[in-house]
Amino acid sequence: MKTLRFSFTLIFTLILFTDAWSQDFVFQTFKDRRVINVHSVETLPKRKLDVRISHRFGDFAGDNGGFKTVYGLENATDVLLGAEYGMSDNFTLGVFRTKGAGVLPDGTPGLRQILNGVYKIRLIRQRADSSAPITLTAVGITSLSTAEKIEEASEAIQSFPKFAHRMAHHVQLMAGRKFSDGFSLQINAGYTYRNLVPSGDVNGIFSVGGATRIQLSKVVGLIADLTVPFSENRISDNGFYPALGIGFEFDTGGHVFQLNFTNATAIIETDFIPYTTSSWGQGEFRLGFTVARIFNL
Repeated sequence: MKTLRFSFTLIFTLILFTDAWSQDFVFQTFKDRRVINVHSVETLPKRKLDVRISHRFGDFAGDNGGFKTVYGLENATDVLLGAEYGMSDNFTLGVFRTKGAGVLPDGTPGLRQILNGVYKIRLIRQRADSSAPITLTAVGITSLSTAEKIEEASEAIQSFPKFAHRMAHHVQLMAGRKFSDGFSLQINAGYTYRNLVPSGDVNGIFSVGGATRIQLSKVVGLIADLTVPFSENRISDNGFYPALGIGFEFDTGGHVFQLNFTNATAIIETDFIPYTTSSWGQGEFRLGFTVARIFNL
């Protein structure tokens, strides 16, 4: 038992402190810890605090968009506010609050008023000499609804028969490579589990996807990501769609500002992966933005 405990301690120490031993790593595969909807392979440097605000407006076009809602600017589907901290160069912890925006095709809402705990561990870091050709990062998310329990709505998610029913979880593995100063690519595989779902739905959903960043100028990058739920009932015939985002990222030195369009109404993976019911083809995409500011602590 002592040997096993020592082995785990040694492995964890290597993960956390490898950066102190080598200097030939590839930096900034992505400029931010998030692309649009998905996390990137990036973790925060040690003792850095990243404070961020993200916002998703209403439908840009379609039945709920257009001029009558100023192309969705009068409506807010989801808002994120919170921060994450670099415990080491390879380990990041964060806490975020989201409004919650997921809804099933029949109008049944998902979790609302959500606290989200996020942890990221970088397992492998790409090296310039190609001895490590990719960066490999794992992310885990636990979401907890703080919404008031609705006693009379026994079939609704917000009935919360047990405290555990307030929670949903997501784990994801991301592999990314910076091919040049102007082009990075990432692939993702994840699993989302909701403790309480409506009758006929599934608790666990696998998903796959990817992300890319193309440097357009010294400070502007084109970013895009795609997440596809890998479940037989998460298909367009049932009113579900992959979450697709495209946007621009502006690096001003002190902070990163992002403008994007996406059909996902929600921001956190436990919310947008099970509940993306908006279609780009029907104009049900929305403008979003993110402001992130990094502080030295």
